[in-house]
Amino acid sequence: MQIWLNKITGQVEIINGLNHYIGMKHIKEEMFPEFSFLVYILGFFILFGLVIAITGSRKLLFGYLGLAMIAGIAAMVDFYKWEYDYGHNLDPTAPIKVPGMSYQPPLIGHKKLLNFDSYSYPDIGGWVIVAISALFFLIWFIEWRKHLKKSTMMRPRKILAPAMIILSVVYLTGCNPQPEKIAAGKDNCAECKMTIMDPKFGAEIVTKKGKIYKFDDAHCMAAFMKRRGVEMGDIHQTLFVNYININEFIKVHAVEFVVSSELKSPMGGNAAAFKDQAEAKKKAAEIVGSRITNWATLYNILVK
Repeated sequence: MQIWLNKITGQVEIINGLNHYIGMKHIKEEMFPEFSFLVYILGFFILFGLVIAITGSRKLLFGYLGLAMIAGIAAMVDFYKWEYDYGHNLDPTAPIKVPGMSYQPPLIGHKKLLNFDSYSYPDIGGWVIVAISALFFLIWFIEWRKHLKKSTMMRPRKILAPAMIILSVVYLTGCNPQPEKIAAGKDNCAECKMTIMDPKFGAEIVTKKGKIYKFDDAHCMAAFMKRRGVEMGDIHQTLFVNYININEFIKVHAVEFVVSSELKSPMGGNAAAFKDQAEAKKKAAEIVGSRITNWATLYNILVK
């Protein structure tokens, strides 16, 4: 699972499908009110950085570093409090109960929770921010040392301006791999290797490095994931083609499937993806004996 400034991506529904057995809450974006204002905080730091670049003020840079440190500590405290509630406030009616056991994930690092290994580390964006903050501190330290020595070789503005502009731009241009429309009759399924002829049952996995795996059927997607065709930690997005609009992708945590043998998908998954319950119910009403489900449930059915 990856936590961004304003969303959650990754295999969230599979995590939810497993965690409900021990009574952990269903993870969804609404649980994180921080998503409503984090982007503005980042915008403030970007603008503040540009002001420092323009003025060349060493004092403002020191203030910037102080605010960044406070923001980082506040973020860690906030995340720890969420993890504590998530791991301790369990459903008393859960199927699996271990007296005295809590399931709080680690803030940073590794932790063993029953028979599961839980890892928590900054992803690429987090390490970029750490690296840039370290560079900002180095710039401030160099300029502070030069000021003490009253060196006239280079004014602070000459170092600060280009460095702050370049590094601030890095904040704005982080890597965000995007999906690619399935080309019927040209693209091949990453699992069964068949040419994809009917995209409306299609799906895609987009990795953090931008590699795209295309599938002609939910069954192929499930088989690919079961055999670890790509490591879960390398996945940026898991997407399904909207059955009623092949030019639209639906994220895995939002998709609703209608499953029926009447649908006759290429590899027998017989599952059509819809972006909400209303559209799924409308289609299900047209097919006698069909059912509506989510990806976590469908995955477990398809890999049996």
